[in-house]
Amino acid sequence: MILAKIFTVSQVTYYLKNLLEKDQRLQNIWITGEISNFTRHSSGHMYFTLKDQSSRLRAVMFKGENQWLKFQPHDGLEVLVCGRIAVYQKNGEYQLYVDLMEAAGLGSLYLAYEQLKNRLAQEGLFDQAKKKPLPQLAQKIGVITSPTGAAVRDIIKILHRRHPRVDILLIPAQVQGEVAPQSLVEAIQLAGRLRELDLLIIGRGGGSAEELWAFNDEGVARAIASCPIPVISGVGHETDFTIADLVADLRAPTPSGAAELAVPEIKELRKKIMMSAENLKFSFFRACERKRAQLLRLTTHPALKRPERWLLSRRQQVDEVKEELLRYIQTTLEKKRKLLLVELGKLDALSPLSTLA
Repeated sequence: MILAKIFTVSQVTYYLKNLLEKDQRLQNIWITGEISNFTRHSSGHMYFTLKDQSSRLRAVMFKGENQWLKFQPHDGLEVLVCGRIAVYQKNGEYQLYVDLMEAAGLGSLYLAYEQLKNRLAQEGLFDQAKKKPLPQLAQKIGVITSPTGAAVRDIIKILHRRHPRVDILLIPAQVQGEVAPQSLVEAIQLAGRLRELDLLIIGRGGGSAEELWAFNDEGVARAIASCPIPVISGVGHETDFTIADLVADLRAPTPSGAAELAVPEIKELRKKIMMSAENLKFSFFRACERKRAQLLRLTTHPALKRPERWLLSRRQQVDEVKEELLRYIQTTLEKKRKLLLVELGKLDALSPLSTLA
């Protein structure tokens, strides 16, 4: 009998676990592959398989890590993940514990943007029929942005230049960073409760995709969609398109552009008022001319010019019609009388008494 050390399954598994976990090259490793067999457990943990053309690797991403993902993983998605290789002792299988995940190719932010945009579009949040019309002349405008940025100064300056008497209410909010989405949602909800506001501008100046990302947040989009006040969005530069732009009642290319669209310029407004006054004056004179012509026609009518002659003529016409009607009645009665006599003659001829006689 050959004497040898005998190991249990658990001992071998534990040995391999230690072996893998001591290998520093496997403790912070980047791996690319395609997701398959993706499931999200009720606990919030994600379980999936990474595969390429020849191999598969089981993977798990716990809720504490996946809650920061900007996009929703799914089968067939090419991803780049970072994590550690370890052994799951219960099944004796090695697997990847994922700490970070990025979408390969498109990029995580772009993928998250497209996923949210498609989902909200299916819900109808971008439908033009749901857009609220802007007031022609807003008296009080709410502005949601950072109170210290250049955007707020530009907005206020342009609003006052175009319409000096407009009231502006600044509702400060964080416009970038982790707390920005919730800060924007609270500011929008606050504005919605202020019924004296006629219009709401929400926006910020330019920045990177990451710096503008708060305006791609689902909560912000839904807050804008449910806001009872018409909303103009002005986020970043003209080439920047955010989810907030798509949901808003009107999208402006920049914060300054939002201010331009919010109120008419006072000179243009005065010009429109003058044109309206001229049109009203012209319409009034035309109406007066039509009424004057109608009055002239009435005053020259025989019934008003010589009423006694007109009445005499009408009496004569009535008499003529009366006589004609009487003649018609008499003629008709005579015809009916003759027809009746003929029919009576026929009845007499067919009577049995006449036949016997």
